[in-house]
Amino acid sequence: MTHSPLGSRRALSFALGAHAIWGSMPIYLLLVHDVPVFEYVAWRTLFTLPLCLVIIAFRSSIGELTTVLRNRRTMLTLAASAGLIAVNWCLYVWAIQTDHVYAASLGYYILPLTMMLLGLAFLGERLTRRQWGAVVLAGIGVAALAAGALTTLWVSLALALSFGTYGLLRKTVAAGPLVGLAVESMVLAPFAIGFLGWSANMGPGLAIGRDPLETFGIVMGGPMTAVPLLLFATAARAMPYTVMGFLQFLSPTVVFLLGLLVFGEELHPAQLACFIAIWAAATLFIWDLIRSSRRPAVRPV
Repeated sequence: MTHSPLGSRRALSFALGAHAIWGSMPIYLLLVHDVPVFEYVAWRTLFTLPLCLVIIAFRSSIGELTTVLRNRRTMLTLAASAGLIAVNWCLYVWAIQTDHVYAASLGYYILPLTMMLLGLAFLGERLTRRQWGAVVLAGIGVAALAAGALTTLWVSLALALSFGTYGLLRKTVAAGPLVGLAVESMVLAPFAIGFLGWSANMGPGLAIGRDPLETFGIVMGGPMTAVPLLLFATAARAMPYTVMGFLQFLSPTVVFLLGLLVFGEELHPAQLACFIAIWAAATLFIWDLIRSSRRPAVRPV
């Protein structure tokens, strides 16, 4: 596999920046804690779209955007992925607003293993014995949570499945990360505008504009969505897969620590057992990737 000429230190800083933003999301969401979930996601969609279009224009990617918009199959796939990411956003914001920070963190610990299973089922990929061991450990953790914290298990599983399926669709669609996000925002924009119009005229009213700090938080939903995605996509083209796989566990770890140290959420024994199993699974998976990457390539005779 070849990597882009982006410097390794710079690429690492991009990846760390993306995970720092994703991990700090619970703190940022304090600014919009009293904004209804659907209204916030609607504004997040509308403020993400123009930012994506500006970056696309700056990077001279208008041609790629036009090609995607003209491809019916690609548009149908992105419409499906747009629905999945909207569900994921709503679930995540709701989890943070209702003090289910651990459940949100656990969902993104389960995500890498969920993606492995989806790759196995739909992409014909294969797992090594150690990776199967990681899946079993994760299953034990989820079973422990199901036994002692069933009320929050659905949140974690829904977050992992929605984003895992989203990633599967985005992996197979002929659109880059930024252009794909822009098109997804275009797909969701009419629904967002319709919901905001209903809220303003017939519903409970809109939160935007009632408090300067809260309004700032709503507007920042665009950069908080687009910037980490762009940083991560840039780093992914320049860094080895093993390193990116390791870094993938950083953001849920930050979220977990925030739940423990900042939000003061009580850690139940079942949740602790589940986290230990997930951490062990992640460690085993990463170790297997590192071992595989160090094996000398076999040259054909």
